[in-house]
Amino acid sequence: MEAIDGIGSGVHPAPVQASSSFGTLGSHLARRLVQIGVKDVFSVPGDFNLTLLDYLIAEPGLNLIGCCNELNAGYAADGYARAKGVGACAVTFTVGGLSVLNAIAGAYSENLPVICIVGGPNSNDYGTNRILHHTIGLPDFTQELQCFQTITCAQAVVNNLDDAHELIDTAISTALKESKPVYISISCNLPGLNHPTFAREPVPFYLAPKVSNQLGLEAAVEATAEFLNKAVKPVIVGGPKLRVAKARQAFIDLADACGYPIAIMPSAKGLVPEHHPHFIGTYWGAVSSSFCGEIVESADAYIFVGPIFNDYSSVGYSLLIKKEKTIIVQPNRVTIGNGPSLGWVFMADFLTELAKKLKKNNTAVENYRRIYVPPGIALTREKDEPLRVNILFKHIQEMLSGNTAVIAETGDSWFNCQKLRLPENCGYEFQMQYGSIGWSVGATLGYAQAAKDKRVIACIGDGSFQVTAQDISTMIRCGHPTIIFLINNGGYTIEVEIHDGPYNVIKNWNYTGLVDAIHNGEGKCWTTKVKTEDELVEAIATATGKYKDSLCFIEVFAHKDDTSKELLEWGSRVSSANSRPPNPQ
Repeated sequence: MEAIDGIGSGVHPAPVQASSSFGTLGSHLARRLVQIGVKDVFSVPGDFNLTLLDYLIAEPGLNLIGCCNELNAGYAADGYARAKGVGACAVTFTVGGLSVLNAIAGAYSENLPVICIVGGPNSNDYGTNRILHHTIGLPDFTQELQCFQTITCAQAVVNNLDDAHELIDTAISTALKESKPVYISISCNLPGLNHPTFAREPVPFYLAPKVSNQLGLEAAVEATAEFLNKAVKPVIVGGPKLRVAKARQAFIDLADACGYPIAIMPSAKGLVPEHHPHFIGTYWGAVSSSFCGEIVESADAYIFVGPIFNDYSSVGYSLLIKKEKTIIVQPNRVTIGNGPSLGWVFMADFLTELAKKLKKNNTAVENYRRIYVPPGIALTREKDEPLRVNILFKHIQEMLSGNTAVIAETGDSWFNCQKLRLPENCGYEFQMQYGSIGWSVGATLGYAQAAKDKRVIACIGDGSFQVTAQDISTMIRCGHPTIIFLINNGGYTIEVEIHDGPYNVIKNWNYTGLVDAIHNGEGKCWTTKVKTEDELVEAIATATGKYKDSLCFIEVFAHKDDTSKELLEWGSRVSSANSRPPNPQ
C-alpha cells in the first residue's frame, strides 16, 4: 500500500467562512489539490468560477496562474503533469470548458492525470426551464458534460453540498488511479458554503497499488522466459506506456539483467536513459536511428514494453515486425507471440520477475557494435552561409545537460529533436499520439513551472507558434528562464511533406517583434534573430550567459525545404497510408 506523493499534514487556514465552524467546499478542493502534489493551477476567469478562484488563491500551498486562453491553460496543465505527476486547470462553464476540451483530449491520449475544474451554473438553475448565458440557448446544461465524457475517466457535477465531498474525492482519486484526466463542475454558488462533510482537514488519499494475479504473473514470466531464452539475438524496445505503468526502473533493471540492446519507440524518448551502455537509439521503422532499425528488425525475438502502434509510430503501417516473434507488455497484460495472452499482470511486477529468469545474452549488442559506424563527416559551412537546420540542432545538442529539458513541438522538431542524445537526467517531452500543433507553448509554460530545477529548451515551428503564441506572456510573468528556438521556415512543413498545398503557407510574422511587444518592458525577456551559424553561436552564448535568468526567444530563419531526411521519408509513407483507396465492397 502506498500514499500519494506530496501529501502534507497539519491544518492550514481557510478563507473567511460563515459563522458555522464547518469548512467550505472551496477550501476542501484547494487542500485536496495541494495534498496530491498540485502547487499551481492554470486558470482563465469567468463569472461562473470567480468565487471558486478566490478559495484557490486563499490556499497557502496553491498558486493560481492566469493564462491567456483556456486551450493554453489545459496545455499547461498537461506539461505540468508530465513533470509533477498531476496537473490542474480551472475554467468557466461551457465557453471555457469547450475551449479547454482539445487540451484535455491530448492529456487523455498521453495518460496524464489532469484535474479539469469548471465553475458551473448556480445550483438553483438545475432542473429548471431557464436559459443561461454561456450556453447554446437551450435549457439543457449537459452539453459540456457530454463533451467531456469521452475524454475523461470520471466526471463530477457538483450542484448539491450533501454529496459534494464524495463526488470531488472520487473524481480526483480516479484520476490518480487511472492516470487520466477528470472533469469536475462546481456550481458557482457553492464554493463559499459550509457543510459538515468539510468539517476537518481532508484525510489524505490512501490508494492501494494494483497487485498482479500471482498465477497469471508466474505463467507470463515462465512463458516469456522460455520464449526469449531460446532466441539467438533478442532485443528490448521501450514504449510510451512505461510512464503510466510507473515501470521505468523495472525496465532498466530488466535491461541490466538480460544484456539485450535497448531501443525506444519515438514516443518513449525521455523515459529510458540514453547513457545506458546498451542503448542503441530510436526504433521508428524506416526512419529509425542509424543501425538501430536493422538490429531490431533482424532480431529473432523482440519484447515491446508499453508500446503504442499507430500510423505515425509505425510510419504508415510499414514496420517490419512479425507478430510471432513479438512479446507485447502492456500496463496490465502480457501477450507472447501467437501464444498466450495473460491479463491482470502488471508491467512493473512482470519486468521485475522476468529479470530473474532471463539468461544473459549480449549477441545483439555485439552485432550493433560490430556494424555501427560513428558519424564521420563533420558538418561544415561556408562563411555567412544561411543557417541549416542540422547545424542548429548540432548546437542545441551541445546545450543539453542534466539541468535542461527539451520540449519538441509537433512538426519537423519531432524528427530533429528525436536525434538529440539526452544526457543523464535531461528531460524530454512531446505529444506524439495526439499531435496537436501549438501544444508546446502551453506545455512549456506548465513544465517550466513544475520543474524549476531545469532550464527548458523548446523547439517550435512558426506554424505551430501562431496557434498559441499568447502565453509567452505568462512565461514572462512567471519569470521562467526558458529558451525558445522559433524555427521560421514559412509554413506547416510537416503537412507539406504529407500533402502540399497553398493552405500550408502562412503569413509571416515579425516573431521577435511580437514577443518584444508582449514583453512590454515588464519582466525578463530577450529576443534575437539568427540567420547564420555565427549569429546562432553568439545568440546561444548570450542566452546562457548574460541572459541566463531571462526568457530567451531566438528566431531562427531556415529555408522552407530544409527538412530532416526522416521527415521526408516519414511524410511520404504517412501520405501513402492516408491515400489508400477504399476496399472493394
